[in-house]
Amino acid sequence: MSEEKVTVDVVIPVYNEEGVLEQSISTLVAFLHARCPYDWRVVIADNASTDRTLEVAKRLSERIPEVEFIHLDEKGRGRALRRAWMESEADVVSYMDVDLSTNLEAFPPLIEALISGGYHLAIGSRLQRESVITRQLKREIFSRGYNLLIKLLFFNKFSDAQCGFKALTRQAVRELVPLVKDQGWFFDTELLLRAEQKGYEIFEVPVEWIEDLDSRVNVLQTALDDVKGLIRVRFTRS
Repeated sequence: MSEEKVTVDVVIPVYNEEGVLEQSISTLVAFLHARCPYDWRVVIADNASTDRTLEVAKRLSERIPEVEFIHLDEKGRGRALRRAWMESEADVVSYMDVDLSTNLEAFPPLIEALISGGYHLAIGSRLQRESVITRQLKREIFSRGYNLLIKLLFFNKFSDAQCGFKALTRQAVRELVPLVKDQGWFFDTELLLRAEQKGYEIFEVPVEWIEDLDSRVNVLQTALDDVKGLIRVRFTRS
C-alpha cells in the first residue's frame, strides 16, 4: 500500500458511555495528532445507548473536526463495527474500546503492518510473551480457556481473538465482513476465523492492557454466546 495520502478510520463502538466518552476521545485525538502521520478520523459508533452518550458524541463532533459519529437503533458491537467499516472509504479501518484499556502505543505498529508490512489484518494480543496485562483472575481464566478452545476446534494461528484493538485494510473489510453473521461480541472471533479460512495472514502486536472494572460485558453470557458461535462456525464454511 502506498503511504501517500493513506486514510485511516478509528472506530469507537459505544453503549451507555457518557461518563468516559469525552475524556477518552480527547486522549485519543491528542495521541493521533502526535503519532499518526496519515489522514485520520475518529468515528464514534453509538449502538442504541439509553443515556446521554449520543448527545456527548454530537458535541464532540461539533468541537473536534476529526471526530464524527453514527447512531444505530439496535444494540450490538458487531453491528456497530459492521456499519462503520462497510460505510468507510478509508484505506485502513480500525477499532478500539472506549475505555482505552489497550495502551495506545500499540496503535502505530498495528497500522504500519497494513500500510507497509503487506498484511491485511492486524490485531492486538494480550497473550504474546511481551504483553503486559493487568486483570482479575476470573477474566484471565475465561480468556485463556476461550482461546484454547478456539485452538482445539480450528487449529488457528492467532493467539487472542477478543482484544478490542484491531485493524483491517479496505480489501479485507469488503471480503470478510459480509461473511460474518454475528452482531455482538463474537463478531471479532468470527471475523478472524473467516480471515484464516480465506488465507489471510494475521499480524499480532503485543500490548499493554489494563482491565476496565466498569466494563458493560456480562462475562458468563458472553462466554455462552461465544461457544455457540464457535460451534456454528466450526460446522459452516464461508
